[in-house]
Amino acid sequence: MHVSEKLAQNDASGRHGISFEFFPPKTAQGVQNLYDRMDRMHALGPSFIDITWGAGGRLSDLTCEMVNVAQSVYGLETCMHLTCTDMPLEKVDAALQAAYKAGCTNILALRGDPPREKEKWEATDGGFRYAKDLVKYIKDKYGNHFDIGVGGYPEGADDNSDVDLLIDHLKEKVDAGSSFVITQMFYDTDKFIEWVNKCRAKGINVPIIPGIMPIQTYAAFIRRANWTKIHIPSDWLEALEPVKNDDAAVKEIGKGLIADMCRRLFAAGLNHLHFYTMNLAQATQLVLDELNLMPSEEAPLHKPLPWRPSLGLNRRDEDVRPIFWRNRNSSYIARTQTWDEFPNGRWTDSRSPAFGELDSYGIGLKGTNEQNIKLWGEPKSIRDLTHIFVKFMEGNLARLPWSDTPISSEANTIKDRLIALNHRGFLTINSQPAVNGARSSHPVYGWGPKNGFVYQKAYLELLVAPDLVDELISRIENSEDLTYHAVSNTGELRTNTRDSPNALTWGIFAGREVVQPTIVETISFLAWKDEAYRLGEDWAKCHEAGSPSRKLIQGMMDNWYLLNIVNNDFHNSFNLFELFNDLNVKDFDVELPADIAEPKDIEAANESTPNGKVLETSVKN
Repeated sequence: MHVSEKLAQNDASGRHGISFEFFPPKTAQGVQNLYDRMDRMHALGPSFIDITWGAGGRLSDLTCEMVNVAQSVYGLETCMHLTCTDMPLEKVDAALQAAYKAGCTNILALRGDPPREKEKWEATDGGFRYAKDLVKYIKDKYGNHFDIGVGGYPEGADDNSDVDLLIDHLKEKVDAGSSFVITQMFYDTDKFIEWVNKCRAKGINVPIIPGIMPIQTYAAFIRRANWTKIHIPSDWLEALEPVKNDDAAVKEIGKGLIADMCRRLFAAGLNHLHFYTMNLAQATQLVLDELNLMPSEEAPLHKPLPWRPSLGLNRRDEDVRPIFWRNRNSSYIARTQTWDEFPNGRWTDSRSPAFGELDSYGIGLKGTNEQNIKLWGEPKSIRDLTHIFVKFMEGNLARLPWSDTPISSEANTIKDRLIALNHRGFLTINSQPAVNGARSSHPVYGWGPKNGFVYQKAYLELLVAPDLVDELISRIENSEDLTYHAVSNTGELRTNTRDSPNALTWGIFAGREVVQPTIVETISFLAWKDEAYRLGEDWAKCHEAGSPSRKLIQGMMDNWYLLNIVNNDFHNSFNLFELFNDLNVKDFDVELPADIAEPKDIEAANESTPNGKVLETSVKN
């Protein structure tokens, strides 16, 4: 969606909007850390993010890559910076085409700063001299596909201190086709509001978005103000100077100063704030919290689907996914990014092509060997493995090989049952609660349009020792309500399903067809099987060849089965955990902690939702 449309929606609903700026890091580890931070900051509810243009070969390529990842993997509406600096026409065309293919529909067109080796800015041969020329070129070539923003300079630019002349130039950029303005950072609110009024008087009527620079440290605060040649109000200096050597105090005082500035901007009719994050999160979050703009646990951000939608090219209408990748979103996007079914998005036996090969997409275990050993230790027995899984379910581990994210809040009502199951040697890697008619606004289970109802079948996926598979499958097949898939590393498949998609999640909303966004399906399960065993093998290879840990984990991957079970009666007629009564891993003495009782009664896990409906929860982890 265009930035200008997002801004109009927020204005129409009376909401204050926010957006974040990020820049390309210099190292590969920095890039991964930033992706993780962008993923977490998605939960803060930005209307969009923007990514600065990295001048030069590698960094400019990285900008395009980051735009693609932000759009397709993290579902963040992204605006790509594009500058005239060192950009001949062919590079501009390549950058615009990369943005187009990524599904990006927003560009911030800038002249850019001169390269470090040059004192003055000079146009590149075959390139553009002014941002207005770049705006016009994009508009002529792509029509309305891209929403084009430009920069505004309330206190003058680096090479031009004439604010009134810069307003005239801004008017030219808007007349050339720009539909929004993002300003340089500032701290003097009076000067900024005066500048906005001058812009309006000149006929600049597009949205103006103030650029907000949170205060991290006193030294950085002064350095950036001097670099951009902006005025710092005297009362700000008086407040910060006495504590300039205390970073915590600077952040605390700075939070209040920035928040007060933002409140004045809101009062002046500016409803959107654009934060220059410097690839950090804390200072921005402190300001948002001070402004009461942080989503609360009671009223989290609304989810259009149970999983985070992609905004990649041709994927915006995607409305169904297999459940197996629920905790590995980036892997799912990577392995299906070349599919030609989207935006159709329906699962049928005739679909083609199949999932991408693992090696072709670089799918593997997250983190370095050293990081993973530090995180999960060096297990030497099945009992050691169970302790790792239990620690994850208790919320004391950030991830497992099969889950890139911590355990979800859905687990809270059933956590003791899941912990007990893992203590007995059944290692769960994914699951979901059974839900019978929860409101779509429910803070944990809700998704989709307001005033709807959502439903889920209970689901459990786990690794099972080979000597227990036959007995467990026999118990499953004795119930008419349960379906399953069991597969070995070699590909031996056992199932009682027909080879067609089985909807696990569905929603009923006024004036719409039933939406079924999450499924279990045989062919995709076999594709997931390859990845699931690969992740375990990668975990084993974190340890030295011949070590007890490597032998243990690799042995599990060689011999254990991957099993998923669906309870097709969503009315709470069968407790999946009862299947495992009296089953333990062979030669594995079970000693449950004293505070964990073996659960027998499904009613112990029931909870009432705000609309009085009862949920049977079997847990997602």
